[in-house]
Amino acid sequence: MAAGAGRGKAVGKKATSRSSKAGLQFPVGRIARFLKSGKYAERVGAGAPVYLAAVLEYLAAEVLELAGNAARDNKKNRIVPRHIQLAVRNDEELSKLLGHVTIANGGVLPNIHTVLLPTKKSAPGSKDSAEV
Repeated sequence: MAAGAGRGKAVGKKATSRSSKAGLQFPVGRIARFLKSGKYAERVGAGAPVYLAAVLEYLAAEVLELAGNAARDNKKNRIVPRHIQLAVRNDEELSKLLGHVTIANGGVLPNIHTVLLPTKKSAPGSKDSAEV
């Protein structure tokens, strides 16, 4: 038996990433490394980084889709922080999730308080003023 036989990867097999096995774009291996080095727990199960990568990828896709819609509404081809801000603050659940988050260069939602709006005055000779 050769030295080191039975150990390591089989010769001739192409390595497949855990991300591609899970059908994800986010890096499962990197997230696993961060979970281990972050000392969140003594041990990290095999499914934890896959699940976390899937959740993060879903959230990113959701924000990007809404921000893309906001960019298209403003007739722009590029998503800028303003579009992300509009997307997040107009979505109830994302706004709750990112409630205490400040997005740099995001601005604020356009909003004028109703008290500050001018009141409608009835024109002289209309039926409202004739009732007196």
